[in-house]
Amino acid sequence: MRSSLPASKIRSGLVIAAMVGLTVSVAACNGGRTRPKLAYEERPVELLYNTGYERLQRHRWADAVDYFQEVERQHPYSEWSRRAILMQIYAYYQNGNYTESIAASDRFIQLFPGSPSAAYAFYMRATCNFEQIVDVGRDQGYAENALTGLRDVARRYPGSTYATDAAVKIDMVNDQLAGKEMNIGRYYQRANQPLAAIGRYKAVIDNEAFQRTSHTPEALYRLVEVYLGLGLKDEATRNGAVLGFNYPGSPWYAEAYALLTEEGQKPATAPTGQRESWLQRIIPG
Repeated sequence: MRSSLPASKIRSGLVIAAMVGLTVSVAACNGGRTRPKLAYEERPVELLYNTGYERLQRHRWADAVDYFQEVERQHPYSEWSRRAILMQIYAYYQNGNYTESIAASDRFIQLFPGSPSAAYAFYMRATCNFEQIVDVGRDQGYAENALTGLRDVARRYPGSTYATDAAVKIDMVNDQLAGKEMNIGRYYQRANQPLAAIGRYKAVIDNEAFQRTSHTPEALYRLVEVYLGLGLKDEATRNGAVLGFNYPGSPWYAEAYALLTEEGQKPATAPTGQRESWLQRIIPG
């Protein structure tokens, strides 16, 4: 899912710069070489770190990682090492190396669980999974991992900017997962397996997190369709009533209203012919 890539990358850049808060004196080295091969050589930690930071500013992400890894290797128990892991998380992420960024985040969390900067590691681990979410027709492992990670961020760091962004992403992931349930439900419905379809549609209706997604009106409509197909008019009418009460302006309710009317089960609420937002339902007019 790439819907928030540019904004999230910019935000992440600002966060890491503010978090590290270092004034660096950049050391120029290795002239025009694109990817220095770093042999082990004892060097001042400031030189290694500042060179990595200079590569970061020039968007030479892989080169930056090399230098920050060397900081870790040569000065493993220093404050510089802690900062170097954070920089690796960021550089890997910017370079699209999500697996490596997640691994660096896990390493930081394991080594420094009580650090204030652990919030950044938790957030980036969730974000890397979030940005690998694929369409609803494929496996949703990344979506599930992202949801777990984002909820962890919201729970551990309430009130933080990380938690605020996580809340937005949680809604997007829930919409994705609800869409997956709908996709499977429609498949079962086309395959003439109504009971299996009902199970998927009800998963959207009964899951409190999914109830707030864009898929709820269609799930209710599909239940009307399937129950009518099974001759269960009372169940169809009940779901149609829920749809009409909550989404009277939805095109899905207009379709459900027409189906139920054809079956002699005319609902009490007529379609409004216009979409209503949740705010309009709370504050009429």
